[in-house]
Amino acid sequence: MSDTQHPPENPSSADEALMERIHRDLIDGYDEELELEFEDRTVAALTGDNSPDFTLESHETRRHYFRELFRLQGELVKLQDWVVATGHKVVIIFEGRDAAGKGGVIKRITQRLNPRVCRVAALPAPNNRERTQWYFQRYVSHLPAAGEMVLFDRSWYNRAGVERVMGFCSEDDVEAFFRDVPEFEKMLVRSGIQLIKYWFSISDDEQNLRFLGRIHDPLKQWKLSPMDLESRRRWEDYTRAKEVMLERTHIDAAPWWIVPADDKKKARLNCIHHLLGQMDYREIEREPVVLPQRERHVDYARQPVPQEILVPQVY
Repeated sequence: MSDTQHPPENPSSADEALMERIHRDLIDGYDEELELEFEDRTVAALTGDNSPDFTLESHETRRHYFRELFRLQGELVKLQDWVVATGHKVVIIFEGRDAAGKGGVIKRITQRLNPRVCRVAALPAPNNRERTQWYFQRYVSHLPAAGEMVLFDRSWYNRAGVERVMGFCSEDDVEAFFRDVPEFEKMLVRSGIQLIKYWFSISDDEQNLRFLGRIHDPLKQWKLSPMDLESRRRWEDYTRAKEVMLERTHIDAAPWWIVPADDKKKARLNCIHHLLGQMDYREIEREPVVLPQRERHVDYARQPVPQEILVPQVY
């Protein structure tokens, strides 16, 4: 709000609307856990009229979201099989502001996949030894071998973002990064790695709302670090840094793709749909699975479990 604008005539109504939206956002966030719990249910049972409405959204909206999510996740399984069969190597970078929804889409991508094939690299801040290394060195060890996909939840682009904005590196370091990163990424591509880069874009108001949601959600307060709070104050600094980063690192070998992410569910679906379109995969035929008969031996008797080591049946 600018200094020339006046506050709403009815602040209580505005506060109620804000809290309702925060409440809706909090409940919506629990869909992450609900989706995992629903794993063994059929889609028809999940999306039927008798399904409990866990958000304030309409049944039809939720049915459409889950229907598309499960369909896209089925395609991801086919993609995974193709990556293994062909020995393809994939790196997918997820960048964006704090609370932009990167973790949510990563969770949806990996949810049904084999973690030995599709793994997530979420590196902490560099330690004292790593700060003396070649900047890209600590990322190289996480790159995929044949038949693997690696999802970077933040990446070497920290240098162009948080490190630059927070003063953790010098402008000379940043300039060296912008000089080196196109060559580094071209080298990865020449080696046979497909590199896909996503920036999750949210508005100022949406980030503010999501931070408020985390403050009011005891299960998510851990996500709010002092760095996150400072990044909120420096919104414009991050915007300028992002614009420069996109301009100087958008290359033909590894272009940036922008995901509008104010609507988290749409962002997840759109990102997964786009990702699937980046590879000319096909369904790999599988041999029919036949469950073998269990061997039984007359001299075997299962021993009872000692009560003192049994987990109490509280539920």
